[in-house]
Amino acid sequence: MAPTSNPLARYAIALGSNRRGRHGRPEDELAAALIAIGGVRAVSRVMITASVGPSSRRFANQAAIIDSDEPPPELLARLKAIEHAFGRRPGRRWGARVIDLDIILWSGGAWASPGLVIPHAAFRGRRFVLAPLAQIAADWRDPLTGRTIRQLCAIDRKRRPS
Repeated sequence: MAPTSNPLARYAIALGSNRRGRHGRPEDELAAALIAIGGVRAVSRVMITASVGPSSRRFANQAAIIDSDEPPPELLARLKAIEHAFGRRPGRRWGARVIDLDIILWSGGAWASPGLVIPHAAFRGRRFVLAPLAQIAADWRDPLTGRTIRQLCAIDRKRRPS
């Protein structure tokens, strides 16, 4: 009997950078990270945003939809290895970073295990995640609220007008 492979799952990934790295400017770090991740089906435009927390550097943010046969914990481990390879080191929360890669949504719905919760716990209130994600997956539904990314963006805009 031939070994069976895992079926492809679709993931929404948020990417962010606000520090130069070996690939260059933050926007170049995002482009290099997309290549390292692989399986990319769709990519948003890069959005420049103010930082959350103490960092004074603006962030380059982007969202991507990828296909992967990895279950969520394996994908998370691979994303963390990519962050490490790009020069990210553990440190101050919300500080400057060469690359930040987060799993936001998964086609399998919700997931919870030590160190990983999908959907990402804070994504509903983060315009720098919602706006890029709406460009490429506006109709994807949050498995916990049932709302689409488009609806979550509209709610966020009402709460915090630009």
